[in-house]
Amino acid sequence: MAFTDTLSTIQRNHVIVLQDGYSRQEDGDETSMRANCTSTLIRCRDGTNVIVDTMTAWDGERLCSLLGDHGVGVDNVDVVVCSHGHSDHIGCNYLFQNARMHLVGSCASYRDLYLNHFSSEDQDEELALDSNAEVVVRRTPGHTHSCVSVIVDNSQLGGRVGITGDLFERREDIEDESIWKDAGSECVKLQRKERCKMAHLCDFIVPGHGPMFSVIASMRDKLKQDADLST
Repeated sequence: MAFTDTLSTIQRNHVIVLQDGYSRQEDGDETSMRANCTSTLIRCRDGTNVIVDTMTAWDGERLCSLLGDHGVGVDNVDVVVCSHGHSDHIGCNYLFQNARMHLVGSCASYRDLYLNHFSSEDQDEELALDSNAEVVVRRTPGHTHSCVSVIVDNSQLGGRVGITGDLFERREDIEDESIWKDAGSECVKLQRKERCKMAHLCDFIVPGHGPMFSVIASMRDKLKQDADLST
């Protein structure tokens, strides 16, 4: 059975982590880091293909191979979402020239046409990427002021998935705030608030530089306490 047939049969949106991201100190050099983002494919049940965060500009062949493992070519990607504009999240955008839209943070474009999305004052504004409005983008500022996250409802995982970029660096940063702060935050107060909000909205988080993890009650409690520190 073809993968597209499977999708239409089970009627779920498939969240596929293509690569678990990482970030670590360079061995022997305290002034340098090695980092690459978590990259995620969403195969929507209406046939839309979305890629979230496209790794570095040196990862083109690898990304093509990872997509090919799931029966998707670069010309089959309909929407590109980059959670923010840092180079390890946008490097392979050039591959997806058939996509109907590229989002880099809250800035949406097609070729040289810039689109009037996320122009309202409503911080909870959402942009649907699929015809069922089950895969949406929303602003989640903090790491940068223009950061966005993708929320996937009706997923094959049985819960709501938040693909958050560097709003969460990795699972461990829930207990140790220094991990995400040391990665850079343009507004700690906003980032705490958005981390708490996403954890309460979602059952699973795909962070910017680590594997996907399940959100449990103790995590939500900790993030709420952290957010309250900033009120």
